[in-house]
Amino acid sequence: MKATVIFGSPRKSGNTASLLNPFLKKLRDRGITADCFDVYEKDISGCRVCLECQKDNSSLCCAINDDMQPILESLTESELIVIAAPVYLWSAPAPVKAVMDRMVYSSCKYYGSDSHGPALLEGKRFAVITTCGYPVEKGTDLYEAMMKRFCKHCRMTYAGMLAERHRNLKEPFMDEEKEARAKAFAEEVAK
Repeated sequence: MKATVIFGSPRKSGNTASLLNPFLKKLRDRGITADCFDVYEKDISGCRVCLECQKDNSSLCCAINDDMQPILESLTESELIVIAAPVYLWSAPAPVKAVMDRMVYSSCKYYGSDSHGPALLEGKRFAVITTCGYPVEKGTDLYEAMMKRFCKHCRMTYAGMLAERHRNLKEPFMDEEKEARAKAFAEEVAK
């Protein structure tokens, strides 16, 4: 199995990265390879809805020539797609949102002349790892609803979300319980 991980946090050693690391280690222990893309380090433009991608129903493609191209290639080869990003205003950070917008148009081939075109990510498993400052049920509810709808629209299989709160920035975020939950989540989504 192969995974594509979209890492979307500006803090390279922050809370989201702290959750992602044991998750990735557990995937690799299971023999799963993972391409991890730090989208804050990439040049990825927002979707222009030019619909050039709709002219080719056979591949994930985009007319914009930027750092999204290797991500599209990895998505094509992967059975598991993971978004690992903190919650920003009950949504994804801007670089993650740009990736998601480009994913929708490049993979869902029903925006152009063929309203019954294929969904090229159909059947792939989709998981979310996120962190927030609010209680999880208030900090991630809308975020998860957006991710579920995105997943349904792209005809992927929603595999779940790991969400952890950081209440007090003066205290360490990561602990043994969070690490155990990250590893267990990796086991769950790799089924």
